[in-house]
Amino acid sequence: MEWKFFSNGSRFSNTRETTGLRILLRTLGLLLASGATLLPLNGCGNGEEAEQPPAPPDVQVVAVRQEDVPVYQEWVGSLTGEVNATITAQVSGYLISRDYQEGSSVKAGQVLFRIDPSTYAAALAEAQAQLQVAEARKGKTALDVKRYTPLAATDAVSKEELDDAIQADKAADGQIALAQAAVHQAELNLGFATIRSPVDGVAGLAIAQVGDLIGPSFGALTTVAQIHPIRVYFTISQQLVIELQKRLEAAGKDSREGVEGPELQLTLATGYVYPLSGRVRFADNQVDVRTGSVRVVGEFPNPNGFLVPGMFVRVRALMGTDKNALLVPQRAVMQMQGRYLIAIVDADNKVNIRPVEAGQRVGQDWVVKGEIEPTDRVVAEGVQKVRDGATVNPIELAATPAQEAAPEASPQTQ
Repeated sequence: MEWKFFSNGSRFSNTRETTGLRILLRTLGLLLASGATLLPLNGCGNGEEAEQPPAPPDVQVVAVRQEDVPVYQEWVGSLTGEVNATITAQVSGYLISRDYQEGSSVKAGQVLFRIDPSTYAAALAEAQAQLQVAEARKGKTALDVKRYTPLAATDAVSKEELDDAIQADKAADGQIALAQAAVHQAELNLGFATIRSPVDGVAGLAIAQVGDLIGPSFGALTTVAQIHPIRVYFTISQQLVIELQKRLEAAGKDSREGVEGPELQLTLATGYVYPLSGRVRFADNQVDVRTGSVRVVGEFPNPNGFLVPGMFVRVRALMGTDKNALLVPQRAVMQMQGRYLIAIVDADNKVNIRPVEAGQRVGQDWVVKGEIEPTDRVVAEGVQKVRDGATVNPIELAATPAQEAAPEASPQTQ
């Protein structure tokens, strides 16, 4: 192979390949000398790749549901016994026994405590003896009257002696009455030494212990709460009271006639719904000027003692039915600066953001009112991707089991 050298000292072979290279280099040199512009090989005349418009975002939509929805209202309440009896001592003495199990159910008349009865038994015996003395005196005065009466008729005794005998007989009657009262009081005191439950219920903790010197000034020995039925206390607004009174007037009923209130349901602190329903028993006769509310008393059956006085509960009542309510999934409702918004997809797949009023929750749905129709489709998934007027690719959202089952409406708390 023959080599030749360029002027800068580099070499090239004198072959067919080098001939082609020489021609290419000469051509590039002529182009650069003439100021020609090199074009990219991809054929784009502007030097940049053409931008393609982005595809519409995929969103999942669901049709607005229309149905009748029960309207509940809910309040916070507390439980208390139908009767809360405070057990105290009516006589003084040493406590010698406690005859019940704390926290257990007791019956009316069941013995709870016993006080040493010896003092009161002695007092009863003394009163009975005094009664016998009075009865003996009565026998003597009655004989005197019987004997003096015929004698006074024949002037065998003076009228004054007969009058004295009659008055002594009447005084003897009084002495007998006093003695009988003393016996009765002694019997009561002796009976009070045995302390019994006044009602059926659940007995509380024993404050007094065996050996304590107790009496009327000692205070409560224990309490007995009658819990079947059990009461629940809660307060409602005066606005609701006025609304209920208007409903009764429209129905031709008088609220002062003891009209039966709506059915009540209880939910405990754990979320457990008490299976037995209750009723409103009565409402207070005045509005609390500090809160503008009225205290209401409800009543629930409690045969197994499951409900305990002092529990805090949620009380709810069915107040009516919202006819043809419109429901959308809760996740479809956007909250922004105190407003509620929904994204509606029209027939051209364009998004329209509309304000709505949010009502009560019904399972996983929300009752809404406003610029919305039963035929509308709302964005349930992907609301963060949309903006007003944007085009989207709607995909029907499959119904969940909760939606298919049409769950019971969740209450609103007042």
